[in-house]
Amino acid sequence: MKKSRLAFAAAGLGLALLVTACAPAADEKPDAGAGEPTVLKVAAVQAPMTDVVKAAGEAIEDGYEVELVEVADYITANTILNSGDVYANFSQHIPYMQTFNEGNDAELVGVQPVYNFVIAFYSKTLDDIADLPEGGTVAIPDDPSNTGRALKLLAANDVITLDPAVDPYAATVKDITENPKNLEFVQVPISSLNAAYEEADLVFQWPSHIKALGLNPDDDGLITELDDRFALNLVVQQKDADSAATEALEKAFTSDEVRTVIEGNGTIKTAW
Repeated sequence: MKKSRLAFAAAGLGLALLVTACAPAADEKPDAGAGEPTVLKVAAVQAPMTDVVKAAGEAIEDGYEVELVEVADYITANTILNSGDVYANFSQHIPYMQTFNEGNDAELVGVQPVYNFVIAFYSKTLDDIADLPEGGTVAIPDDPSNTGRALKLLAANDVITLDPAVDPYAATVKDITENPKNLEFVQVPISSLNAAYEEADLVFQWPSHIKALGLNPDDDGLITELDDRFALNLVVQQKDADSAATEALEKAFTSDEVRTVIEGNGTIKTAW
């Protein structure tokens, strides 16, 4: 049996910031026979992101070890990467990362797209998007990149109309020019959208979250979208983008072990 080179660390929202900062400088490739491997901490929020990190840990080349750091939310994953408490994270697409960079004077960079996923709107009470009631409630994410994606999907399906002068990926609720059913938009964090599913008429959600409710985009999504712009990326600090350690992680995250996890999931698709 192949020996695992994966170590595990778990941290909740309150504990994640206490992770010991041991991310290596990693400018040079370690000597595989020189003793202890170089440990690369990688933060992730939940499955299948955590599953991919584990698989990459099995595939990482000699001289390195991947340590999974589980955190409770996407902001924490970026905060501890920006502070150097972890070497990388795997929890986001590039538009989300760019929003974090702009708001936190951070220099994070995506170095490898790993998987893409079908996004969808779901409803507990409706079987067809055309049946949205007058004055119905629509729950969408509150972060800019996913807000734009949700509104763009609604516009593409003629539920609303967006200002043509605005980049639809950057659209906000204020950019809705036509709302024929007078829908009410409620914006909450992605992690809270499952709760909104119980009350709202229509809810936007990632497949990794909606899975907890026994739903998936192929069978239960009223309207769906697959957009390569939102592929989940391995993310590091800008200063580490070209390091030997990052190169090793990129290879591990595009390994056969990771491909097997992705192809076995059903709601995600390989992005390399």
